[in-house]
Amino acid sequence: MLLCPACRPLPAAALGLAARRRLPRHHGNRRAALSPAPVAARLRSAAGSGEAGGVLRHLLLKLRSTGPVTVAEYMREALTNPGQGYYTRRGGVGEDFVTSPEISQMFGELIGIWYLSEWMATGKPNVFQLVELGPGTGTLTGDILRVFNQLAALLNKCDVSIHLVEVSPKLSAIQAQMLTGGKVQSTPENKSSYMEGISKAGIPIYWYRDIQDVPQGYSFYLAHEFLDALPIHKFQRTEKGWCEVLVDIDPEVPDQLRFVLSPSRTPATENFIQPEETRDHVEVCPEAGVLIQRLACRIEKDGGAALIADYGHDGTKTDTFRGFRNHKLHDVLKAPGTADLTADVDFSYLRKMAEGRTATLGPIKQREFLKNMGVDLRLQVLLQNSRDSATHAQLLHSFDMLMNPKKMGDCFHFFALLPHHRLVHPTKKDSPQSKSPLPPVAGFGELSLK
Repeated sequence: MLLCPACRPLPAAALGLAARRRLPRHHGNRRAALSPAPVAARLRSAAGSGEAGGVLRHLLLKLRSTGPVTVAEYMREALTNPGQGYYTRRGGVGEDFVTSPEISQMFGELIGIWYLSEWMATGKPNVFQLVELGPGTGTLTGDILRVFNQLAALLNKCDVSIHLVEVSPKLSAIQAQMLTGGKVQSTPENKSSYMEGISKAGIPIYWYRDIQDVPQGYSFYLAHEFLDALPIHKFQRTEKGWCEVLVDIDPEVPDQLRFVLSPSRTPATENFIQPEETRDHVEVCPEAGVLIQRLACRIEKDGGAALIADYGHDGTKTDTFRGFRNHKLHDVLKAPGTADLTADVDFSYLRKMAEGRTATLGPIKQREFLKNMGVDLRLQVLLQNSRDSATHAQLLHSFDMLMNPKKMGDCFHFFALLPHHRLVHPTKKDSPQSKSPLPPVAGFGELSLK
């Protein structure tokens, strides 16, 4: 995007920096609402220390030749630049942040039960594709596979397969080791997947670079802490109307970056701001909207469901863009490519994007979802089976991390896409009395497995 030099430095008051709190470092949670870095650091970042390497040099050259870029373009370069992007080069999980599956096996096990519950509620189709977007280290899929293996008798007449959408070569290698013991092979270029293998329990696993490469068919989709890392556009309401927040070179310190406001409306401002918007600062993630539309189209056509778990809000928050490195808050403009960049998911926006094609449930707080799924009972079983005090203590600590409202319990939410007929009976000429009641959706109501 080429903009004139009249872009204005973004004043500190333009960012809703004071409304977020931070979890203590030992919680190991990158995903809670956090207090900001000092305002001066946010607006004038020391990005030129050399630690960012190629990403910073590439961005500086680009900014000098074309002018300021959108926050979305900045995030895309910092996270997925083919040579030096954060996810393509490092991966991050365990280094800079810890996710729920790494904290406790209970999390993945209950999600596995959720998919089985929905599969049963829709008549036990003979094909079961589980598609995970951004599977991290593979821990979550591994826990789900363990549930499938334990309930193999239930799935014995079903063709089960796992499909992982992963762009990071480093992470796909970690996933392959975790799920198959490293027994994978690259696939020919004419195939949609780039790698395939067999799980330790004999279930085929395929890797893809894009959701559109995953075969069509009855599928369950999983996006856990995936949407929060997709690029966002940021907008600020001004006296002249909506302006877009951009990233530019600081003219006073030529190897550092700063936020500026566009001098006028941009194409993104015209397309992404809703007429009824009342907030003064807005973040919009168009890629999340496109993804939800694609999932909704697939579910509408082929059946299945999608479960999205992330930290976010229902159209109420403003500035949530932040960075994490070594489990600490990190200036988003400093050393791009060396830290995780993230923003809260706007579930109200996702709901609008799915409208008409699928029904939606949520967002519901993580502690409520897990409680509805029976996490208390699962904890008691694990405690009874633990043979030493250290394991006992770790189980209680992990449970507290997942469920405590001040930790992960309230800041993470679950959101689901389901076919309309899953919640409402199709209209028929026969009398309503002849219709059997629809089974409740697990997690969003109390679990009922029969």
